[in-house]
Amino acid sequence: MQIHVVRPGQTIFQVAQTFGSSAQAIAEANGISPESTLVVGQALVIPIVGQYYWVQPGDSLYSIARRFGIPLHRLAEVNRLASNAELAVGTRLYIPPAGRRSAEFNAYIEPRAEELSPSLTQSLNEAIPHLTYLAPFSFRIRRDGSLQAPPLDNLREIASRHNVTLMMVVTNIENEQFSADLGAAILGSDQLQNTLLNHIIRTARELGFRDIHFDIEHLRPQDREEYNGFLRKAADRLHREGFLMSTALAPKTSAAQTGEWYTAHDYKTHGEVADFVVIMTYEWGYSGGPAMPVSPIGPVRRVLEYARTEIPANKIMMGQNLYGYDWTLPFVKGTVARAISPQAAINLARRYNQEILYDYTAQAPHFGYRDEEGREHTVWFEDARSIQAKFNLVKELDLRGVSYWKLGLSFPQNWLLIENDFTVAKR
Repeated sequence: MQIHVVRPGQTIFQVAQTFGSSAQAIAEANGISPESTLVVGQALVIPIVGQYYWVQPGDSLYSIARRFGIPLHRLAEVNRLASNAELAVGTRLYIPPAGRRSAEFNAYIEPRAEELSPSLTQSLNEAIPHLTYLAPFSFRIRRDGSLQAPPLDNLREIASRHNVTLMMVVTNIENEQFSADLGAAILGSDQLQNTLLNHIIRTARELGFRDIHFDIEHLRPQDREEYNGFLRKAADRLHREGFLMSTALAPKTSAAQTGEWYTAHDYKTHGEVADFVVIMTYEWGYSGGPAMPVSPIGPVRRVLEYARTEIPANKIMMGQNLYGYDWTLPFVKGTVARAISPQAAINLARRYNQEILYDYTAQAPHFGYRDEEGREHTVWFEDARSIQAKFNLVKELDLRGVSYWKLGLSFPQNWLLIENDFTVAKR
């Protein structure tokens, strides 16, 4: 699989010729029309086996082999070169595909009605062959310890058809927001906890869920140990009943980090009692804040490197956004940026004739434009390059896999890159 960044004047037909592919294949891989005008700076996934590399100043076969993680003799052999051959700058080398490692993938899905919308159905159909888990969001805890289920439509049948494990997401959402007060009420009562666990087990059995996923957020700092105690009790009960148990964690960089979203999430305890965790490594750039990358790789790395000191790497799933935001400038507190899919972002750049830039420090694409009313905008989103950078991090840190928030916005490149880099594990 090749990632190609469009240069000025290039057409999809020229790109296809360069890589020995076809315009139709490239268009299908990237969810565009073969007749589409390409955007300068747009990242295209080229659906070929392996990839090509053009020799840069200072390169050697040895350094290139190390860069792509393949044996030197193999690189030399496939390019019909001696292992000590000198390389001319600009020489095109074929890089054979590296071996794929197994990983798990989860995606949250948030149905808003009894029947899935056409856009959500399309997004689910794109994603489902590449998932280990599917997580309908969410089963909301009530004050009496019972649960309010989300609309599920035919998600159970779809998951079963693709050998995907259903993840039962249990949240302390009340009045459309995470409630510290609701969390305290449940965690402060053994009776309510037992009632809740009874409801969870009965509902999971009835609906075919195999993993129970606690996404309990915005807890009071003083409820940290109560939450730890509940998770220990839940793990013991759920494991005896044959279920997996997982949790969602805020993105922390140290055990001492405090705050209303952080203090009560104890990485060490979650790592001990849960089968795996999802760390929400996104929303640095968020809808209510100033324009910036949603999941810049530097902060993501720092969170995951800390997490590995408290939680076994094979229990950690990196959280990843499937969207970006379009901010109207200047940023004013109280305003809300518009969530946007990678496909829509590229269409915006095309519409306003803007080059897509790439921040190599954050590993994220972005561009700006002026709308018809004269307002300036900044768009940060995801593309094949930013996702590949995250996949490389997952492999480097030997993590369990990736969890996506959330389905509904089209990003076909992501699923192709999963196929290229990993074998999706099933449970």
